[in-house]
Amino acid sequence: MKESDIELLKHVAEVEDSLDPESLAGKLGWRSRDVGVWPGTLMKLRMGGDIEDVYESNSYHGYRLSQKARAMLITGAPAYAEVHQEQKLEVPDDIFEDIIGHEEVKELLRACLTAQKVVHVLLTGPPALAKTLFLWDIERIGGELAVWLVGSAISKAGLWDLVAQRQPKVLLVDELDKVNAADTAALLSIMEGGRLVRAKKGRELDIKVEVRVVAATNTESRLSPELRSRFAIRRLSLYGRDEFRTVVRGVLVRREGVELAIAEEIADRLDGRSQDVRDAVRIARLAPSLGVLRAIELLVPRG
Repeated sequence: MKESDIELLKHVAEVEDSLDPESLAGKLGWRSRDVGVWPGTLMKLRMGGDIEDVYESNSYHGYRLSQKARAMLITGAPAYAEVHQEQKLEVPDDIFEDIIGHEEVKELLRACLTAQKVVHVLLTGPPALAKTLFLWDIERIGGELAVWLVGSAISKAGLWDLVAQRQPKVLLVDELDKVNAADTAALLSIMEGGRLVRAKKGRELDIKVEVRVVAATNTESRLSPELRSRFAIRRLSLYGRDEFRTVVRGVLVRREGVELAIAEEIADRLDGRSQDVRDAVRIARLAPSLGVLRAIELLVPRG
């Protein structure tokens, strides 16, 4: 068992032992918010036999530590053996083949993903560029070694527990300017010294993590100077009309499995109406039921 998991179980045990037996949590078991642990992390502990259900309804799910976990905390013996294998991120030469232009950005990202030492990259610029496409491609080749986050929708447990549990090689953060203060502190800790450090009593955490952060934002000015200084920053330029049509065709055919003729129709009809590839993806998904033209009229009406 990882040291971070043992510390987490110690924290849960402290909370559980402090509960009033006559309280709701004391009778029905504690909830995720009672112990301040992400539900996904609790599910992992439950599957490993470290916590168990006490009560479950539509509005309440109560847990308690299992006897197995209690015994492990008393004896100090791990509940299961941890097998740590160093995995290397394999970056193919054609990783960004569906992205037109931005050749220097491609070269920079390939170099940073394969460099012996960590370099973090921030892609910035107006909406509807290829920033998210770059993150998609890295996630595709990274598999389990890559974690995708959207700054406006990071879970309540946040980066601390997520990175500690998953220990990815690449952290992909879209909408970086919308990341909250606590998660920004975690990012700064990861990016500065390659360590994830948390000093909160009962939730102490100090692990070494070698994570490359690739992030995107539309608004670089909203980021703190401390956060900006951790990144190599590249500002992307708008696509030309021909480039945009080529990008749309590539994304729809390769990622969405759309027939080439339909992809070309969507690309041609969007010309002059949108420069956002995500509009093309939404249209392609609605086209089978609405038709391409009607989907465009509903999703991207003319001003």
